[in-house]
Amino acid sequence: MTIIDAVLIFQALLGAFDNLWHHEWAARLPQQRGARRELALHAAREALYGALFLGLAWWAWQGAWALAVAAVLLVEIVITLADFLEEDRTRQLPPFERWLHTVLTVSYGLFVGLMGPRLLDAWSLPTELVPAGRGWVSWLFTAFAVGVWLWSLRNLLAVRRLGREPSPALPPVAAHAPAVLITGGTGFVGRALVARWRAQGRRLIVLSRDVRQARGQFDPSIAVIGSLDELPSETRIGAIVHLAGARVLGRPWTAARRRALMESRTGLQQQLHRLVCRLAQRPAVMVSASAVGFYGVPGVEQVCDEDTPPMPQVFQSALCVATEHEAMRMEVLGLRVVRLRFGVVLGREDGAWPMQAMAARFGLGARLGSGRQPTPWIHLDDAVGLIDWALHHPALNGAVNAVAPDLVDQATFTQRLAASFGRPAWLRLPAAPLRWLAGEMSTLLLDGQRVWPARVLASGYGYRFPDLASALQDLATRPVTSGAGGSAAARPLEGMGLATAVGVEPGFGIPHPGAGGSFAVGGAHVQREPA
Repeated sequence: MTIIDAVLIFQALLGAFDNLWHHEWAARLPQQRGARRELALHAAREALYGALFLGLAWWAWQGAWALAVAAVLLVEIVITLADFLEEDRTRQLPPFERWLHTVLTVSYGLFVGLMGPRLLDAWSLPTELVPAGRGWVSWLFTAFAVGVWLWSLRNLLAVRRLGREPSPALPPVAAHAPAVLITGGTGFVGRALVARWRAQGRRLIVLSRDVRQARGQFDPSIAVIGSLDELPSETRIGAIVHLAGARVLGRPWTAARRRALMESRTGLQQQLHRLVCRLAQRPAVMVSASAVGFYGVPGVEQVCDEDTPPMPQVFQSALCVATEHEAMRMEVLGLRVVRLRFGVVLGREDGAWPMQAMAARFGLGARLGSGRQPTPWIHLDDAVGLIDWALHHPALNGAVNAVAPDLVDQATFTQRLAASFGRPAWLRLPAAPLRWLAGEMSTLLLDGQRVWPARVLASGYGYRFPDLASALQDLATRPVTSGAGGSAAARPLEGMGLATAVGVEPGFGIPHPGAGGSFAVGGAHVQREPA
């Protein structure tokens, strides 16, 4: 292996990490309508990288062929510069991504500098392609070529899908109605919620850390702000939906990571509290996202309803307790506060389902540990429907378990997911290595909560997908949409779980399909008792 090979391998591995960590995990570019041009540039660059990897793996390019390699290197530079400009135009890069791009640029410059003299020497030779395989290095470069070509194809399909999606015919926004302030509006559930409410003509304000990306993603009528301080005290806000928070499953739960997870939830709650205090007219209601992790690890047989106490000695429980404590401070200010404790939200565009579905399609669905751990879940349509229901149902307040009434364990969930693609689920991953690798974070995978949505059912909400089989069937057959709304946006008034004769929350003042009349139930009511 030469120094050129080593630099190119380093470039490939670092670029793959950048793609997975920043473009896929953090920015979710394939789901962002405003990222279409950036994805096209990525697809072109990856296609050229694939040609470069394969070309250097097996042949020596001599004579005029050396010009072809030089042309590829030059075009790569042009595409990268265009990509930098597009990124600065459409989104705000975090510091680590900027640092990584700088390292990649320096590495590529080193590679070009090392290749220059070699290409000059090759230019002086007769024009021909000379076989020059180098054992394992050639096979590694071939694997790199296949990988980046597949990634290029995937990005091209995303570009095509985003380009083919028609802009929906949206009603005018009710300009004089109070707005709904949404934090986390660019997230998985938030995107679907914003799209549904915009399709109803509601006035929306979205708080986002990346204002440029959010404005490119949403309709121009949606106000996007980067700080709550931008809102003057006379702003009319009828309701607050707080969905923001860093992802719990991902990086290890180090002390620094735990502080970041806590701050991402409680810090913003405190900012919202200060905003409400200075508003001339306070909102009527706040819906705040929590999670079933509130109940800790109670055991596989215990059924948890909203009155089940937390387990503060478990971090995920302590995190939810702190989040809900900050939300409850709003009650002192006169707001009705609904704390939705979500289970695993299943949707095609993000969350747990896409990766699990990919594994299931290839017959790689796996039982984790014993498989007996409960897996509380909810379809994205019902997650959005419950938020809407909570805002407009005055009798609902306090803690609410936002899960489906079909209680299943992880093994059953995996088997049904695999069956939705006509595949078996025969793999099993032992618990010990997962606990060793992930530490306490492994409780998210190996310990669950058997959660019953008692207050949801008592309130009369009608689930669109009350059972796992219908939810998985819908996800397996529904076309993929962009991140601008997702599955819940496709039917803005369908499956919202609105019962008959439901009016507007007093003092809320936002037009609603049930105001002053009746609205049909979106799904069948479920009155099951815990098994």
